[in-house]
Amino acid sequence: MSQRRILTLLSDFGLSDVYVGVMKGVIFAVNADLSLVDLTHQIPPQNIAVARFALMTAFPYFAEGTVHVAVVDPGVGGTRRAIALAVGADSANPAGFLVGPDNGLLSGVFCHYPVISAVELTNQRYWRTPEPSRTFHGRDIFATVGAHLASGVPLHALGQAIAPETLIQLELPALQVEAFDAITTRITGCIQASDHFGNLMTNIPASQVLNRNWVVVTNGITIPASQTYSDRPSGELTALIGSHGWVEVAINGGSARAKLNLEWGDQIQVFIAGDR
Repeated sequence: MSQRRILTLLSDFGLSDVYVGVMKGVIFAVNADLSLVDLTHQIPPQNIAVARFALMTAFPYFAEGTVHVAVVDPGVGGTRRAIALAVGADSANPAGFLVGPDNGLLSGVFCHYPVISAVELTNQRYWRTPEPSRTFHGRDIFATVGAHLASGVPLHALGQAIAPETLIQLELPALQVEAFDAITTRITGCIQASDHFGNLMTNIPASQVLNRNWVVVTNGITIPASQTYSDRPSGELTALIGSHGWVEVAINGGSARAKLNLEWGDQIQVFIAGDR
């Protein structure tokens, strides 16, 4: 098997403590030649939903075979499984590998890429220690397993095979598309994440609104669609297609999250005029 040299890290550990540096230390202890990419370590503490979205949107931009270690793990040391997955359409050349807790964090990726194979990380040979800390599996299991996987250890060697259908998914409310009146289509979705700027990312894909006349409605407020943030005056709400490929609600120069007081799972609607 050819070696996989790129390993990414995502966590909610922040940068003021040594946790991220320690994870890198144990990775380099396995293979000092690996290339590490920090996706982010500023996920809000214990926020699996934001981490899911971040990993999902970053995944397509990495080369085939990249190993992604993601650790947002409020259930660390408990009954949740530690897992690794190969995902993609081609079993001979996986789109990538995921290592992390089975708590829904990885589900944004495997909702879009089929799971080729999945294992629970039961082979202690590839842990840092057979007696891992009950509070730091990122160091003692996930980082070291990721390093071995990126160095060419086959996925099946890392532990016991598990059925893909048993993997935990972070369930979003289902998207609903329906006629509102004779000429208008209503799409009901929800907020699936927000970012550092307070922009709100919905689960309504760009394909639903592209080249159509549409507005967002939430909390009794109608928000016009635009092409860019600056198409609206400073401080004004706008709706647009974000770089991630989802309908996004933002404020030019402000925080839509703070103004609208919306969080993960909250309902949001798009109305498309003249679409019927």
